[in-house]
Amino acid sequence: MKKIILILSALMSFSAHAQLADKKVLTLDAAKKMTAAAQAEAKKNGWTMAIAVVDDAGHLMSFERIDGTQTGSIEVAIAKAKTAAAFKRPTKVFEEASKTRPGLLSLSPTAVMVEGGVPLFAEQQLVGAIGVSGASSQQDGQVAEAGIAALGLK
Repeated sequence: MKKIILILSALMSFSAHAQLADKKVLTLDAAKKMTAAAQAEAKKNGWTMAIAVVDDAGHLMSFERIDGTQTGSIEVAIAKAKTAAAFKRPTKVFEEASKTRPGLLSLSPTAVMVEGGVPLFAEQQLVGAIGVSGASSQQDGQVAEAGIAALGLK
């Protein structure tokens, strides 16, 4: 009986281990580093912006709003980050695609289809995203990319 219990225990241990995967996660320090780098890029160019960093599930980890940024940009920055995380691609992809495929605009009621949201990958795993709002779409995208570049990842 003892031998059967040991075998079952070993099988259960192996089975549980076989079902688990190593998962990369975005740390708070990394999220703050991204936010700071994005903020520095915005300030260097004289742009007032809202900057949001979310984890892989779209939950807010870090947020900054530069003095003078319009309050409407707060929710837009967060929504851009959430969209980039949810769809695992930059929001610029949707902005470009919606020009020829307007049906994409109804993809999700909360998705923002404007440049400025960029996902973050570590070893091909989504770990989070950054969203920026406050200037032109292109400028938002530039600042978001500066935040991503701060970690040396894509």
